[in-house]
Amino acid sequence: MPYANDSARDRIGHRIAEARRARGLTQLQLAHRIPCSKSLIAQVERGHKPATPSLTAGAARALGVRLEQLTGQPYEDAHRGRVHATVPDIQTSMLSWDLPDDDLPLRPFDELAADVASASALGRKALYARLGSMLPPLLDELSAACHAAQGRERERLFGLLGEAYSGVTAIAYAVGLSDLRSQAMDRVQWAAQESADPVRISRTQWHRSTLFLQAAAYERGMRLLDRVRQDLGEDISCMDPPTLSVHGAVHLRSAMFAARQGNAPTAHAHLDAAAEAARRLGHDANHYGLEFGPTNVAMHRLGVAVEMYDGPEVARRTRRTRLPATVAPVRAGHWYIDAAKGWLDYGNRGEAFAALQAARRASPEQTRNHPQVREVTQTLIRLERYGKEALSGFAAWLGLA
Repeated sequence: MPYANDSARDRIGHRIAEARRARGLTQLQLAHRIPCSKSLIAQVERGHKPATPSLTAGAARALGVRLEQLTGQPYEDAHRGRVHATVPDIQTSMLSWDLPDDDLPLRPFDELAADVASASALGRKALYARLGSMLPPLLDELSAACHAAQGRERERLFGLLGEAYSGVTAIAYAVGLSDLRSQAMDRVQWAAQESADPVRISRTQWHRSTLFLQAAAYERGMRLLDRVRQDLGEDISCMDPPTLSVHGAVHLRSAMFAARQGNAPTAHAHLDAAAEAARRLGHDANHYGLEFGPTNVAMHRLGVAVEMYDGPEVARRTRRTRLPATVAPVRAGHWYIDAAKGWLDYGNRGEAFAALQAARRASPEQTRNHPQVREVTQTLIRLERYGKEALSGFAAWLGLA
């Protein structure tokens, strides 16, 4: 007997089916438009398989609807309210970028840089409510400082402002506010240009590529990343560590685009190129607020395996890879969320649920807000084969009860 809280309307598959029928499309016609198999559409609509981010994005594009109409974001409950309550002030600060407060005391650069580093650390820990509370006054102060400064000091301050705006994109992505995310991304790019730092500009273009990933515009995203690599150059022997990190991260993102296109050889070629950059870098680094190194390469190898429905590779990666204690919680959370989806596709429900629980321990705010977590959980509930009490408790924590 299905769980009472397994509401069909909470599932992405149900929303895909409703939008498909409203447009008079058969499952086969939708599958051709995405493209994917008809059987996958049927299984997702029935709730027998979770809708992946790539399938959801492809369906939104094919059906001409906003992604949030399919994911149901932003999710509302008492826990998420703390994050949402910060959004109005963030939006006001975003709108006031050219209206600096002349009466605002201007602190030294080092103090502002320390606050931006603290904000970045909150983002790495996926502590979005605290980050959202910190950002509005910090954005106001940085905007005033940028307008008051000149020369190299002005450029350095714009670099800080760009990093602070990146915190807005993290919150917007986590809670599913795509309009706010796009607006913040525009601000990130503007600030990067004003910083006159070519590597920061390239890093920003890498960041921009996530919007193409979300829109299932894979060809355009690949063209953007190809251009970034051309700007950086391909000779890693002469790159400094920050440039090497951005170069490697661009290869990792390209691998994900290729995997979503079903192009395994290209995906693995990009993974290997990123691995060589990580080998040369020699350690996990965080340049320009960008995580890159051997651990991130391993994470993307799992991500590609999940996208390609390569169950044996998912099993190998999750069993052989041990995340270091220094890995950012937001990255660890992403790893376990990918692992949960991969294990479920591979037919191992116990490992899938164990991965969901590990994601919760590593990064609770991220896990609670992630559509993939809800999809995997609801699929496990429908399959009803083990651990019902623990699973129903997890579902209640997500706000599904």
